[in-house]
Amino acid sequence: MNRAIVELTARQLLGQRRSLLLVVFALIPVGIALLYRFEGQQPNHVQWTANVLGARLIVGTLLPIAAVIFGTAALGSEFEDGTAVYLLSKPLSRSRVVLSKLLVAWLATGALVLASVLVAGAIAIRDIPDQGVLLGFAVAVAAGSLAYCSVFVLLSILTSRALITGLIYVFIWEGLMTALFSGTKVLSIRQYTIGVAKWLTTTSERTFAARLDGPEALALMVVMSILATWLAVRALARWEIGESG
Repeated sequence: MNRAIVELTARQLLGQRRSLLLVVFALIPVGIALLYRFEGQQPNHVQWTANVLGARLIVGTLLPIAAVIFGTAALGSEFEDGTAVYLLSKPLSRSRVVLSKLLVAWLATGALVLASVLVAGAIAIRDIPDQGVLLGFAVAVAAGSLAYCSVFVLLSILTSRALITGLIYVFIWEGLMTALFSGTKVLSIRQYTIGVAKWLTTTSERTFAARLDGPEALALMVVMSILATWLAVRALARWEIGESG
């Protein structure tokens, strides 16, 4: 890690208008949880919190959108404005650059989504035993944030259309293809995250189910994160050579 890069990247990400919009976006699950409690017609609060609030709204929508914005901007913004060449001209290993950028993107994404999970989940469940749902989703979104961000940081190095490519992955691949073809679940970070969340709860399959077993989901998530980070380091090294040549 490099402290100067971490601090600079944090200021860049948190100062962007779209980052402020994400904060507003993260409040939507909280608002929906409030409406749900005021309506008071759902007999199984744990089931609604796990499936609708956690799996669909937060893991299915908020988490990937926050990750694609923070992940692609952490390094991609410097490619866009031309300042990446100055960064890469410094005597820093490419691994330190990638890890520093990834750390900031992960912390920004994780903090935003985790806050939404805990606040919205606490409102939805309130005084009812949550069967480990809040803890399960809290840990899962923290891990899922890292997996998503590692992939999107890689995309920001590979293509100048990283944001569009990331959104295609989120909405077309994870949103459509995994629904149509069950085998694609092994390449879905969304399914990894839901699998880890389910693993850490004590809910029944009828209340909350996942398409991947917990250990399998966690293993795939770790492999995805490590592989994407390794490829990002290699891609950044090749980019430097190509530009200097």
